[in-house]
Amino acid sequence: MDTVTVPSKPTWIAADWGTTHLRLWALDAHNQVLAVSHSDDGIMRVPDGAFEEALLRRIEPWLDGADLRPGRAIPVIACGMIGARGGWREVPYAAIPLDPSCLNPVEVPTHDPRIRFTIQPGVAQADPADIIRGEETQITGAIRLSRRPDGVLCLPGTHSKWVSVRAGRIVRFQTSMTGEIFDLLTHRSVLRDVTAAPADAAGDDPRPAFARGVADALAQPHKLLPWLFRLRAENRLNTLSPRTARARLSGLLIGADLAGAREYWDGQTVGIVGADALAALYHDALAAAGTRGVQIDATQATLEGLSLAHDLFRSPAAP
Repeated sequence: MDTVTVPSKPTWIAADWGTTHLRLWALDAHNQVLAVSHSDDGIMRVPDGAFEEALLRRIEPWLDGADLRPGRAIPVIACGMIGARGGWREVPYAAIPLDPSCLNPVEVPTHDPRIRFTIQPGVAQADPADIIRGEETQITGAIRLSRRPDGVLCLPGTHSKWVSVRAGRIVRFQTSMTGEIFDLLTHRSVLRDVTAAPADAAGDDPRPAFARGVADALAQPHKLLPWLFRLRAENRLNTLSPRTARARLSGLLIGADLAGAREYWDGQTVGIVGADALAALYHDALAAAGTRGVQIDATQATLEGLSLAHDLFRSPAAP
């Protein structure tokens, strides 16, 4: 956990509360970050649904001297799986097409009078069926940061999202379980030993292996399953190193992700919102496919989206 003591009482608190991690920021009236707290208190790690207690443990230093008069509680604006089934409160999805900056935060009752806790709604697509929970806030922030109301966003991660935006509205999206499949294959399949080397292990340059995986999967995505087992075979017969195998596996899965989302990115400039290392891999994969990608800092996008949600929370009559 990383916690910084706030130098003065925050105006509000931003929260990105996922399955395995909780990220918190204390902000002033100008949305400047005063302090940060990162912990492993994801919703799956909070015992017996004690979410308010888990939150207060992290932000207690920021509430010192809080004004207890009615209407003076500090807003906590949250996004992520905290609003899913199994979270603090299940918040309904909003249907597309929609402007994600106009999503109304849902207030959750708390016992502590010093805070007002709200959760951003997720986004749902009826046909084909798909859902977003948490990324809608990054989408809002990315649109604002890029100043591009039209275009395509890619949000790589455990479940990668491809999003089409028109006039600032989400009009369609697609989810791929790319990161989750990579984690399952490298930890629970016959490839776990083949890909056991950490990313920074000594050995051959992994970039050619990654590029080969991307090219193969883009050209012939229907061969993905045989290519996956071939990694094991090459390791046994040709001494394919774990580092190289891991890089090729990453390339194959990201290439397959791109192949399945070609209608989104083909001929477009793609905004990539994600962790730096993963966003860089998608940037390289898109470049290999002849498409320009522009990386957008994921933390900045999250904070920008939560800032807009905070503004809406303060002014619920705003359009």
